[in-house]
Amino acid sequence: MKPGFIYIVTNKNNSTLYIGVTSNLPKRIAEHKEKRYQNSFSARYNLDKLVYFEKFEIISDAIAREKQLKGGNRTNKEKLINSLNPEWNDLYEEIKDIMIV
Repeated sequence: MKPGFIYIVTNKNNSTLYIGVTSNLPKRIAEHKEKRYQNSFSARYNLDKLVYFEKFEIISDAIAREKQLKGGNRTNKEKLINSLNPEWNDLYEEIKDIMIV
């Protein structure tokens, strides 16, 4: 089974949040940074700063967690981010090699 990740990206002002799921976190965040999908929500709102992520052993668990987080309100999402990344720093450099086994 493939591993899975949920992640939250935002813009430089931390005004908009996007929650996603992927099996390859570094690749997906790089796509956000490159605005690979120019008509996407994340590209339109310049969402390319990784502020939170969780890793799961199987992708189906990540998908379930994504649905749970998307159903929550912004305050709860902010609390989640603040619990692990209170400065809302871009975590991309920390995860670039996360897929190397």
